[in-house]
Amino acid sequence: MEKEDVKVLNKGEEEEMELQGYRLCRWRLALVGIGVLCTGGFLLLLLYWMPEWCVKSTCNRTTARDADVVLLRSTDEFRRWFLARVRVMLAPGSNPFHSLETQTTSPSSPSCPFSSLSLANGHTPNPSDGSHAQELIKRYADYQPTQIRYFTFHSTKYYWNDGLQNFDVFIGLDDLHVSCSNLHSEHSAGLTKNQQEYRRLFFGVNEIAVKVPSVFKLLIKEVLNPFYIFQLFSVILWSADEYYYYAVAILFMSVISIATSLYTIKKQYIMLHDMVATHSVVRVSVCRASNEIEEILSTDLVPGDVMVIPSNGTIMPCDAVLVSGTCIVNESMLTGESVPVTKTNLPNPLPGESGEEDDSAYNTEDHKRHTLFCGTHVIQTRFYTGELVKAVVVRTGFSTAKGQLVRSILYPKPTDFKLYRDAYLFLLCLVAVAGIGFVYSIVLSILKKEPAKTIIIESLDIITITVPPALPAAMTAGIVYAQRRLKHLGIFCISPQRINICGQINLVCFDKTGTLTEDGLDLWGVQRVENGSFHLSEENAYKENLVKSQFVACMATCHSLTKIEGQLSGDPLDLKMFEATGWILEEATEEETSLHNRIMPTVVRPPKQLLPPEPAVSPEQDMELYELSSTYEIGIVRQFPFSSALQRMCVVARLLGEKRMDAYTKGAPEVVASLCKKETVPENFAEILEGYTKQGFRVIALAHRRLESKLTWHKVQNINRDHIEGNMEFLGLIIMQNKLKAETPAVLQELHRASIRTVMVTGDNMLTAISVARDCGMIPPKDTVIIADALPPHDGQAAKITWRYAEKLSKTSCVEEVNISLEEVCHVDEPKTQELYHFAMNGKSFAVISEHFPDMLQKLVLHGTVFARMAPDQKTQLIEVLQGVDYFVGMCGDGANDCGALKRAHGGISLSELEASVASPFTSRTPNISCVPSLIREGRAALITSFCVFKFMALYSIIQYISVTLLYSILSNLGDFQFLFIDIAIILLIVFTMSLNPAWKELVSRRPPSGLISGPLLFSVLTQILICLGFQTITFLWVRRQSWYTVWTPLTDACILSSHLNVSDHNNTEVDDHNIQNYENTSLFYVSSFQYLVVAIVFSKGKPFRQPSYKNWPFVLSALSLYVFLLFLLFHPVKSIDMFLEIVCVPFEWRVKLFLIILVNAAASVLVETFILDIVLWKLVFSRDKQGSFGVTPVAATPQGAIDLRAYKCLSRLCCPSKMAPKARYMHLAQELSVDPDWPPKPTTTTEAKSLPENGSSYQIMTNS
Repeated sequence: MEKEDVKVLNKGEEEEMELQGYRLCRWRLALVGIGVLCTGGFLLLLLYWMPEWCVKSTCNRTTARDADVVLLRSTDEFRRWFLARVRVMLAPGSNPFHSLETQTTSPSSPSCPFSSLSLANGHTPNPSDGSHAQELIKRYADYQPTQIRYFTFHSTKYYWNDGLQNFDVFIGLDDLHVSCSNLHSEHSAGLTKNQQEYRRLFFGVNEIAVKVPSVFKLLIKEVLNPFYIFQLFSVILWSADEYYYYAVAILFMSVISIATSLYTIKKQYIMLHDMVATHSVVRVSVCRASNEIEEILSTDLVPGDVMVIPSNGTIMPCDAVLVSGTCIVNESMLTGESVPVTKTNLPNPLPGESGEEDDSAYNTEDHKRHTLFCGTHVIQTRFYTGELVKAVVVRTGFSTAKGQLVRSILYPKPTDFKLYRDAYLFLLCLVAVAGIGFVYSIVLSILKKEPAKTIIIESLDIITITVPPALPAAMTAGIVYAQRRLKHLGIFCISPQRINICGQINLVCFDKTGTLTEDGLDLWGVQRVENGSFHLSEENAYKENLVKSQFVACMATCHSLTKIEGQLSGDPLDLKMFEATGWILEEATEEETSLHNRIMPTVVRPPKQLLPPEPAVSPEQDMELYELSSTYEIGIVRQFPFSSALQRMCVVARLLGEKRMDAYTKGAPEVVASLCKKETVPENFAEILEGYTKQGFRVIALAHRRLESKLTWHKVQNINRDHIEGNMEFLGLIIMQNKLKAETPAVLQELHRASIRTVMVTGDNMLTAISVARDCGMIPPKDTVIIADALPPHDGQAAKITWRYAEKLSKTSCVEEVNISLEEVCHVDEPKTQELYHFAMNGKSFAVISEHFPDMLQKLVLHGTVFARMAPDQKTQLIEVLQGVDYFVGMCGDGANDCGALKRAHGGISLSELEASVASPFTSRTPNISCVPSLIREGRAALITSFCVFKFMALYSIIQYISVTLLYSILSNLGDFQFLFIDIAIILLIVFTMSLNPAWKELVSRRPPSGLISGPLLFSVLTQILICLGFQTITFLWVRRQSWYTVWTPLTDACILSSHLNVSDHNNTEVDDHNIQNYENTSLFYVSSFQYLVVAIVFSKGKPFRQPSYKNWPFVLSALSLYVFLLFLLFHPVKSIDMFLEIVCVPFEWRVKLFLIILVNAAASVLVETFILDIVLWKLVFSRDKQGSFGVTPVAATPQGAIDLRAYKCLSRLCCPSKMAPKARYMHLAQELSVDPDWPPKPTTTTEAKSLPENGSSYQIMTNS
């Protein structure tokens, strides 16, 4: 094997990483140690910041197998480096699933097919693990102790696998790819004590350990941030230069900043620790291989253990699959839905009837209806007499569903935002400028023969002037204020850095149910079917004549409702349906169940007032027989829970007194109709169904089948649902109404006006989703909806997409007119007549298109508005695809199944305050989407504030740099108290008040730029630098040309009225070693002080993203006070203040000239920033950046808008004669599609995947004949 090999971990997964092996090298370590001593510890800091340098400078490359240290690099766009120490443990075997005993219930597999999934695993072994291993090795003397190499990274253990010649992860029982029947036959008896201990060596302690770091650890980590190190360097330097006051001020600010940061981080760790600690250690009963029940701590559980679920419920300490009994579980921790879910035991196909598809390998995703997930609350269990409710442990620790959620919170991906990358680039530019000043000051000082100490301090001082140490605190201020404003709006933020990113959002995905619409459903009506034809729709089924009909029996039995503490509980849809019948549900108590040898069925019966009156009882009739015959009740014998894959649920029930059983099914109308006899489904079924779905109703179909008399109770308990769900009779439809929330249409209209795209991502039916999208204004009435139906490859045929319209187009519209254009900006006077189109697709089509038409998918999401029947992971994939075409994506969901998407989006807002919202950066107290525009508005305000502050801080450092550089040429400098006045009285006061502007009251149709490296911002900064440089240079040169000018000394003071005696007395007592007091210094101090205030005012932007600066009274008050104070100082010198600031007295006419310089400087700054930049360049960039309706630039709303747009076109022809390509990928795609004659696809076409892509395209469009 080559030494330079690079291994890939978790291939194809989200956490894919490249791995390189290294061995420690002593001589390299010694050299680094010497380097650390020589640099005073700075090299150590550098190696701490750069893990790859640390490893490469202290180690030699080796194979991954022999490595002491592994260097890891993520393969995502961030390409981050990590290092991990390789450890060695001794164990009796190399595989957790090896059998150490001759007789065991666990399979002895010589080689375990390791999985390459990137799921989290394990926990670092306890100190006791070593002794466990020693004991096991002694106990199994025949076994040769094996050395196992492993490393831990992000709470996951990676073990060396000789078979794969790579490090790999042990996840759990999934590694064995065990089938459902094998799970029952080979894994349901339990493990021996020895097997459990052996497996624990590999899987570790079953615990999701969120260690809350000590304040000291957090402090060290925070203080070692490069910014704080630079601040420390600055403080030391200023102290050496006797500049104590500002050093103390910066030190104080840094301490406050670090303390706030530590408090926030610590609080988040404690919150997460408390969230996972609820189930970390509980006592559980496990079945041993010797048929004994043993009570152990949940931390000792390992995959393969058989756990007994107590009847009074528990919080699950691991992921486990039910092998006997039934559980009712609250899964709100994972899904956000507080609705109890019924979990049934894993089906055990009998050898005679099991086909290939029936006995599939167990998988937590496919068999989630049988899996109890870690952290979920088992409310109650139902069981057979003499049989316990048992579950086989599948995964433990960080491998569990909850463990993965916690890991994603503990180790999030960094937020990639142009602003932060540009900020570092900008700082590098400032460092380069500082480097020039550094060299300049050294050369100048040497030529003037300055002492060495002065040269070192003054040259290093130039660096601290150019790179402002107060920058981090200043940048944070705007975000802190925005966070505070969001809190007042009821929006809570756990990731403050995301607020700025929210200012860039130009597309928002919405979940439907509970987000756009009300949470619950209301029964709108029912439409029964008899003899193959529909009755008229009826308001409800609560009628005497229907009480004994199969339709009502199906409504009363086909559900997963249960009674918890006397209250009916379950899916809201089931609840509404059952309540509409008016029937009563009764469940057997534990005592009743224990008297029988099977689970007592749940019984439903109608209220007595609905039953027809019975004839009076005669005395000779047996009362008991009479009661039995007059009672009408149905027992639910077996439930097949709702499956999202099958889109239906089914129950087997028996009417009291009947021998034969009945099967009732409810589900998606198309699915249920396909299971029924054709003659029982009305001919106009599709037409009626489409009529309801177009109106936005949720439609559920019901069906019934009379089962054969040979099907006994025992057979029903073991039968596969496919044998029951077929050959049924269609009973009719239930029509449910899901009302829009009152705020929804107005909010979507506001987003549309702001040119922010809105997309619906839902698990609901396609046509219902399209209808809701039309109702709420997401799809305007005249727009066309094109449905993409994709089919996977089948019988040798390639995958294909068929295109159809959701509804027939009106006569006035025509398919050929449907197009997309970026050229609309050139035809301002012509109103846009083309009709827009929207794509809609379901989850299955999305999966097929993702796999077989990857380049088509990007084109579809450009106009995709409705994504229906989407699974949780597909929602996340959609967000990724949208981000892949350069959209800034917001996601708003109610926490139910939206966790992944909320985390992945640039700005995820959860409307649920349940635990699932821990994964979301933002949580809204207001349970509607009105929080979305509020968040975007605040994000835009915070982003503009960040630009203003950054620009101001850059100008502040450059203005001061210019002053100091000019003064260095005459061996002068600014005085300590001049620096102090500028840095504290002007800069800090202005920075912390200019960030207070609240957000603008409405969303406008343009976005702030995303980065600092953009035309207008660079133009703004550079022009202001040149203006300031020009006016300071003019002042510096002009003062030296004045008739009264001479080199200043106390005796040659230019002020005629000043008392020479007093001045000389003052200066005799304090000798001016640093040559601070001179005419150049005083003149530059006045001009530069006003320059700081001028740039602060011109940079403090208001409309259209923030409220105008005059509404920010702390800023106005601060700026006015400083103006008044400086003007007073200029025209009315106060001796004590002049002495304090080391200002010299200058003639009155020079003061007037200085005032004129300041006025002209201010006028130039305002003119350039307000007129040239705001009116011309700002609009030029925004017009190009504006995306409008899905890539089409909206027509200017006002005559002024049209004039501005014409002006922009003229200017763009002058400035940029060659056509500029749009920056964003989605705009580039829109431009391509605008000239594509085959786009959008016509309803008569089919798009087929090619096996070999030609010309970069992986599909071809064909017209159906």
